[in-house]
Amino acid sequence: MEAFPSPVALVHEWFTPRSVGGAEQVVEELDRLLAGRGTPPSLFALVDGESSRPGSWLTGRRIRTSFIQRLPWGVGHVQQYLPLLPLAIEQLDLSGHPLVISSSHLVAKGVLTGPDQLHVSYVHTPARYAWDQMHTYLARSALARGPLGPLVRLQLHQLRQWDVVSSARVDALVANSRFTARRIRCFWRRRAHVLPPPVAVERFRWDQPRDDVYVSLCRLVPNKRVDVVVEAFRRTGLPLVVLGDGPERRRLEAMAGPATRFLGRLPDQETAAWLERARAYVYAGLEDFGIAPVEAMAAGAPVIAFGQGGVLDSVRCLSDGNASPTGLLFPEQTPASLAAALEHFEAGRLWRSLPAEGQRQRAEGFAPAVFRSRMETLLDQLWQQHRRRLRRPVPLI
Repeated sequence: MEAFPSPVALVHEWFTPRSVGGAEQVVEELDRLLAGRGTPPSLFALVDGESSRPGSWLTGRRIRTSFIQRLPWGVGHVQQYLPLLPLAIEQLDLSGHPLVISSSHLVAKGVLTGPDQLHVSYVHTPARYAWDQMHTYLARSALARGPLGPLVRLQLHQLRQWDVVSSARVDALVANSRFTARRIRCFWRRRAHVLPPPVAVERFRWDQPRDDVYVSLCRLVPNKRVDVVVEAFRRTGLPLVVLGDGPERRRLEAMAGPATRFLGRLPDQETAAWLERARAYVYAGLEDFGIAPVEAMAAGAPVIAFGQGGVLDSVRCLSDGNASPTGLLFPEQTPASLAAALEHFEAGRLWRSLPAEGQRQRAEGFAPAVFRSRMETLLDQLWQQHRRRLRRPVPLI
């Protein structure tokens, strides 16, 4: 197996201490894959707040950044410069890199490349607030409801136009789920390969004793729909532990029943311990993929989730007759639908049909090593196809 071309450019939107989610795990595994093939990548981002932070996997690395890095509060609050981000990403100079790989949830796919370069973009999501969730975003945004509302709408309109134009520059798109691939097809009119992201399943033990408590784990923001979860547990009276923090917390606490506890954002080890002893993990959001349900399965916990979006790629529903089910999916994003699923789960003691070992076996299919192997195969195929295209003579008119 030959090495990848050198040097390779690896582009991500931003590296900051506040952004340490699934997208960053993808970049870290891509970096590990390329280094293992003898081609440590050149790193690019709009801003970098990680290379100087002790303990980060990026400590001491050189990361080439955009002019946003030098603007006031640019590193800590890069999203406040949203209207400038398309321009900023286009200023990154990737010349001299035959292979460009971007990890994109907003603008990273918009880097400029030449006809002899191959650009492969791993897409976590087309920007939700610019496309299918725009109206929800505008309804909940105080800025959009105020005098600047028309300007906000104009900026989102311009972002959509740039989003489509920049998607056409990419040679190959890779989506993190079939749901994301459908959104790419709808908004950008492009087809995408589907490759689930890596999940750090090795962090969890699946063989721990189970309690009767249910766990919700996510950021407490509107699109996660924790309000649906809290209201469903208020109606059923079942015990719930909510892990995570965010602007919705005060409202959620006010509507919660007496059997619901809010523990805030906990260290990784404590979070893992709750998942390892949960009766089930509960989630009502619509995710492009959803890392937390896979983490729950890695910890041996069944998943009770809203049955749309990326969760369909990870959770095998018990009621669908799957040979190795891992959870229960409810059909409507409402408290009544989730409450009915919870009552069904309790009445039938369905956790007995969802053994912890089976959850872990399913989660192992999303381990980092699996991601690296599948991505390596795909990159090899795309690079070989690209080389053949470059050698193909172009007919003269």
